[in-house]
Amino acid sequence: MAFLAGERVTAARLNRLQPKTYRAAATGLLNGPQTAADVPGATVTFTTEAANAVYVVDAWFDYDLSGSTTLLGSGNIHVDGVIQAEYAVFQANVVNDRSSVGHTYRGTLATAGSHTIKLVGSPVANQTINTYSSVTITIYEVV
Repeated sequence: MAFLAGERVTAARLNRLQPKTYRAAATGLLNGPQTAADVPGATVTFTTEAANAVYVVDAWFDYDLSGSTTLLGSGNIHVDGVIQAEYAVFQANVVNDRSSVGHTYRGTLATAGSHTIKLVGSPVANQTINTYSSVTITIYEVV
């Protein structure tokens, strides 16, 4: 964001210079099989002041295997109701295998106003996404 010589600086423009962070942790289990189901509690709703704000999301899914399977479990994010194309994936076949898998997302929020970003998971049978899952979001509104 450039400020021109002689331009009046407003509090609203200065506020957008500082990135804003939000975080939510899962509050319950997501037991498989599920397809693109909300991870309980891992939802953040926030408001942007300007169009074209950039988001960076650090998403973590804590997968636990309770029985054998050879199938792939996955997790990703919904941004304003639209599932994003990239996935964090988990696959194991030994009972009690467990792993926290993460993924980073980046995108643009085309309009100003209220937005919701949440974790969604697709655990297969014998997989659970645990409460150790979380989402951290950083919003940049430098316009």
